[in-house]
Formats: sequence, C-alpha cells, structure tokens
Amino acid sequence: MEISMIPDVNCNIINFPNYGNEIVIQNEDGSYTILINAKLSAQGQLLAYEHALKHIRNNDFEKSNVQEIEKAAHK
Repeated sequence: MEISMIPDVNCNIINFPNYGNEIVIQNEDGSYTILINAKLSAQGQLLAYEHALKHIRNNDFEKSNVQEIEKAAHK
C-alpha cells in the first residue's frame, strides 16, 4: 500500500457569507489551511474536506488550468 505524505493541514469550519463548500489556502510555511462552510451538513463538510485534500495531494497550487484541476479532483 502506497502512503502519500501531505504537509500540515489546519481546518476551520466557518460560516461563508455566500455560496461555496471549501477554500484551500497555501500558507507561507508550506502548510495549508482549509476553510469549510459551516452551512453544509456533516456529510457535506466531510466531502468538502476530502475534496480539499485532493487538491493538496495533487499539488494543484502549482498548476494554472482551473478546469483541468477540478476535472482531476472530481474523479
């Protein structure tokens, strides 16, 4: 079994002012902060967290084509 290492991740659940499930921020120290919309159900929050982790694991912050990034993250 292959284990992929991911950097430190901080996660906060907050009320988003509008729509959206999650936001991922790459921090200056190489760690990440994931913000999850508190308005989602518990299941929705878990799915949003897993989606954010896919972006981190796929090194999406080094890519520029948003459509390709989202296409890969939804597989």
